Amino acid sequence: MDIFNHYVEHSFAAFPDKVLPREAFALFLNMTKGFPFLAAKDETRLLGFAMLRPYNPIPTFAHTAEVSYFVDADHTGKGIGSALLEELEQKGRGIGKEILIATVSSENTRSIDFHCRHGFMECGRVHQVCRKNGKAFDLVLMEKSLI
Repeated sequence: MDIFNHYVEHSFAAFPDKVLPREAFALFLNMTKGFPFLAAKDETRLLGFAMLRPYNPIPTFAHTAEVSYFVDADHTGKGIGSALLEELEQKGRGIGKEILIATVSSENTRSIDFHCRHGFMECGRVHQVCRKNGKAFDLVLMEKSLI
């Protein structure tokens, strides 16, 4: 939760406006039941985590998954996010996923750029739907085909 909470406190990359308790990590695990959940570690600590989860529970969306990942702020730009995404894509294909969706804050231009570099494209925006720390921003929808 320390990795996630860094982004809660210092950016628009994580949507909550208050840090979450350590116990909240169980919510992430619960959201991903039956889907890949990955951790990037070195010898002593967690460097990041990534997950796929259902985009929508209705069976007509079964071929689509939503992707999320968070990398320790001191280790961004070192290929960890790229490696996690690549592994999620492989594992997603392995469980029959054909489309990945990423929902990104319009304020998080680094994430938008990251997704574009990795084959995602913006497919929609929901304008001013989010508010964090008194600032309204858009939710950017990005998609990538795995087939």
